[in-house]
Amino acid sequence: MVSGSRREGASDRDHPDSGAVTPSGAGSASTPRRPTSHDVARLAGVSQASVSLVFSGKGSKRISAATEKRVRDAGERLGYRPQAAARQLRMGRTGLVLLAVPNIRGPLFAQVLAGAHDAAEAHGLTVVASSSWNSRTLTRVLSANQFDGLVICSPNDRQIDELPPFVPTVLIDSDPALSGQNRPVVDLDVAGGMRTAVGHLVDLGHHSIGHLRYQRASYSFRSRQAGFEVATRDLRVTELSIPLEETLDPALEAALKLLSDRTPPRAVVCDDDVAATAVYRAAAALGMRVPDDVSVVGIDNANIAGLLLPGLTTVDLHGEELGNLGVDTMAAMLREETVEPLKQVRTDLVIRKSTCPAR
Repeated sequence: MVSGSRREGASDRDHPDSGAVTPSGAGSASTPRRPTSHDVARLAGVSQASVSLVFSGKGSKRISAATEKRVRDAGERLGYRPQAAARQLRMGRTGLVLLAVPNIRGPLFAQVLAGAHDAAEAHGLTVVASSSWNSRTLTRVLSANQFDGLVICSPNDRQIDELPPFVPTVLIDSDPALSGQNRPVVDLDVAGGMRTAVGHLVDLGHHSIGHLRYQRASYSFRSRQAGFEVATRDLRVTELSIPLEETLDPALEAALKLLSDRTPPRAVVCDDDVAATAVYRAAAALGMRVPDDVSVVGIDNANIAGLLLPGLTTVDLHGEELGNLGVDTMAAMLREETVEPLKQVRTDLVIRKSTCPAR
């Protein structure tokens, strides 16, 4: 899957209201040509160097905000598009960034891709998304110099250990301890989100809580578990592990087992909204009602959370913001700018109708 900015080509056409520019001393005045940085500079009343700084993203510290706005306004009026492909070619780059996610069908990763797409378009880059590639394949593809950099989301431990050191890399939803100038991290406070989810149930009077947890060797799921253990230290807990698969079946099997217990928990926290959906189905199969018989909380705030009846209370992981920050950071690295080694993204609890006070 590919997202990002469309490459310029011979088929591009100027918009009819873009203030078409004609070459001086050649051709008919009615024959438009592609506007250049010289045209933008002339209209904005600045130097070509200032135009280059603005459209390369390097102008924030060297020119005023007012000048930058004047340049961008002039560019928009003329329909100017910087020659990103030519610039990348001169620098020995492809303009391609690889975004690796564990499961492109997962709700969170679809959000991450959407955010990455928006950021790529703004930076004149193109994002190629990969899913479920093993470490060997990932290393082979990156070693072929097809991509300028790697943005990897929720990597497992083996992927981290085997990433090629020479490829610019941004880690999303990964261990902050790995952060540095050469491998910055966009950290997601998923442990805090889990603590908030459990805290919401405790505030409703629940002291017996179930947990459907995924089996995956990654920092992201260790963080969920750590947050859950801290928040449930003084509670009665029933936990079941499920393999992280693309189908609902393993989660449904675990949910049925959890709710069929002789004394089932009256509230369940799930590692994602897919597992939470499985609890809804299991409850219905067993003649139980959400939330009257069992309160349910998920993690992701996927689109399905608002479609379920009743609506699912869940932790919003702000996937689009993660994708945006990941590609923004990569773009800065490719421009050889100094980047923050660690950026943090909050999580928020979205309360709907799937939880109620304990009875």
